[in-house]
Amino acid sequence: MSIELWTAPTPNGWKTSIMLEELIEQGVQLPDIQVNTVNLLQGEQFSDVYEKINPNQKIPALKHNNVCLMESCAILQYLAEAFPSSLMPEGDDRWDVLQWVYWQAANLGPVFGNKLSYTRYLINETSELQREHPLERFSKEAQRLLTVFNKQLEGKKFITGELFTIADIAVFPWVRAWKWCKIDITYHENVVRWFESVSLRPGVQRGVAYGAPKGEEQQWSKKTKKRYASSGAVIASNESTEN
Repeated sequence: MSIELWTAPTPNGWKTSIMLEELIEQGVQLPDIQVNTVNLLQGEQFSDVYEKINPNQKIPALKHNNVCLMESCAILQYLAEAFPSSLMPEGDDRWDVLQWVYWQAANLGPVFGNKLSYTRYLINETSELQREHPLERFSKEAQRLLTVFNKQLEGKKFITGELFTIADIAVFPWVRAWKWCKIDITYHENVVRWFESVSLRPGVQRGVAYGAPKGEEQQWSKKTKKRYASSGAVIASNESTEN
């Protein structure tokens, strides 16, 4: 049975598309993949049709066989277990990988996401005084998390060692957004080295192209950035919670 993916060009969306492309790079025989792009700016994630697929009204979502999943990290784990490869080690080593997947979901993603919201998306909805505390808080916490991550990468090619795993896939799209979030990663030598290495992987490059305008797969134009800033403002505003 085919894999059906609902996604959008965001860090959480790119996790799933990178995963699919990395499985292909591993030589895994995947079923046909149907990709549905969810237009976040138009609020398609709040439609009755999509809510039946993902009751949390976020992207991504995935359907395969009789399984329908929301939450990007749950999808990563499902695909890793449904289609075994070196992206998910066997035995006790899998727990080393999974703890970093959950670290991203509970720490890095939310902190980078909140920093992004107050940096780019809530400018018109909040005053400078209202943004002062959250910007300071999330900036400091982002640097603390990058320090933790930098120490983990010491002496390692990837997060848990020599093998590229779903932990790297979970973390990469958010670190990739460092400039957009205005979170400086250059203080952390190991993070920069890891980021540059992962960026060159063919599967990663194809994965981040999902939903990107043609010719802007690796670098968005000013026009596209403005459009996605507008989209982010819609998602981050309190109005989106009323749907």
